[in-house]
Amino acid sequence: MSASSGRRHPGAPLDRERGLIEMIHGSGGRASAQLVDEIFLPAFDNEWLRPLGDQARVSIEGGFWTMTTDSYVITPYFFPGGDIGSLAVHGTVNDLAMGGAVPLYLTVAFILEEGFPVKDLVAIAGSMACAAKSAGVALVAGDTKVVEKGKGGDGIYINTSGIGRIPEGVRLDPSKIRPGDAIVLSGSIGDHGSAVLAARENWGLSTSLLSDSASLHSLVACMLEAGPGLVCLRDPTRGGVATSLNEWAQSARVDILIDEERIPVREEVRGVCELLGLDPLYLANEGKLLGVCRGEHANRLLAAMKSHPLGQDSVIAGYVTGEAEDRTGGRVRMTTPMGGTRMVDWLRGDPLPRIC
Repeated sequence: MSASSGRRHPGAPLDRERGLIEMIHGSGGRASAQLVDEIFLPAFDNEWLRPLGDQARVSIEGGFWTMTTDSYVITPYFFPGGDIGSLAVHGTVNDLAMGGAVPLYLTVAFILEEGFPVKDLVAIAGSMACAAKSAGVALVAGDTKVVEKGKGGDGIYINTSGIGRIPEGVRLDPSKIRPGDAIVLSGSIGDHGSAVLAARENWGLSTSLLSDSASLHSLVACMLEAGPGLVCLRDPTRGGVATSLNEWAQSARVDILIDEERIPVREEVRGVCELLGLDPLYLANEGKLLGVCRGEHANRLLAAMKSHPLGQDSVIAGYVTGEAEDRTGGRVRMTTPMGGTRMVDWLRGDPLPRIC
């Protein structure tokens, strides 16, 4: 599900009788939010779902746990820096970790197309096993379905679910964001989206692009151990950094200002974006996180992040500047190298479908 509540998609409601699902509904942007707000939330509404995070916080026998589920439909299923198997583990572990949890157990379901190469399935299963072992999680249950050739969507889809334990005293909540808070970012953006796009288009000049796909739970643990002040976390996957920031601004009803010159973008990623007219703020990431912390704790938290291998390029990307003037939600703006500011809106359209 999406990470914020409230009306995030001004315009006409969905046509429940004659409307059709389009690719844009899977983009992670406004259209995806509209599906959640108008169809899924009313149908399934309950106290655990209502916060609309990437994971649910549930109480079991006096302790708190997180649960999450995700599906992976990426094409191509092998890409520079990973494959659909390792990506499924990393993505599920990260969704649990963004709730402050220690990931423990995963389940996996494979939907295979008739004619899928056995050697590719062996490689993907092996990749999943290695990623799970590295993250310290166990794959404890699974399922397999096979569909007729031509009905399976490029050969393989994977669904994963996960459960993790939240340490005592940890409560990350985007509704607690307030003016003066700092926005931290763990490194360069757009690596995954650009690497997958390059592999999909088979560009010979883009061999240096690699996905950043990685499990972030140990970085999160390092941040939590650094002391108080951490408010919430998010891994900016579909829709990128821009969409995650807009979800926070909407749910907490605050205005956010980020600094373009502070946000790391690799030259290879910048080149792909310039070539195709894309904005790296909207490209998917699979090994980076965004965090909000109290402003007075920002430098200490940043130092802790930089001490971790996955956070060496961390930055303070901006600040929460004030409460939203519009009662329905806040705005995200960005200062530019020219000294001006521009709006950073929700993702519109779907420039990179099937990216995770």
